[in-house]
Amino acid sequence: MDLSSVVIAVAGVGGTLGGALLTQRGSERAKRREIELVRSHEEIRENRSLRRACYTELNRDARQFTTALNRHLHVMRERDVEDADRDTLDEAKNAHRDRYSEAQMIAPDDVLTRAHAVNQALNEVYGQVKRLERHEPGPGETLDSAARAQHAVWELLRVMRTAMRHDLGVSPRR
Repeated sequence: MDLSSVVIAVAGVGGTLGGALLTQRGSERAKRREIELVRSHEEIRENRSLRRACYTELNRDARQFTTALNRHLHVMRERDVEDADRDTLDEAKNAHRDRYSEAQMIAPDDVLTRAHAVNQALNEVYGQVKRLERHEPGPGETLDSAARAQHAVWELLRVMRTAMRHDLGVSPRR
């Protein structure tokens, strides 16, 4: 056996072993990429699920707060406000506050801008209602002006809901 045969044999064995090693490393990289892709898809799915739950609760609680304001205004027209009436309104306000706080940590800017508009409008109506209830209205504040402001919240709710649905991919952007 001459030296060139030995070199050729060593090169052949080295090539075979090197090829197997490269194949193994390539396979490991492909598996890592596949695992990262699966994790990424799971994270996206979990994030969407978290946003969906948050949006559902925020929409529900904002609507309930709006409805509670409307009912409270009716009570103020019909009779004296009782502690139970105040408690009902404050419970709705607090539920909305909690959902809005959650949305501030989850929702993208487009949705949060609309949620902020709803939150601000609801708090302004709530302030009017409470001042009227104490018989200390601000300039131009009446039961009618509070009712109009409360009614205007419904359009803001519609805009917020549309932004939420778009973010979740439920409906296309118009």
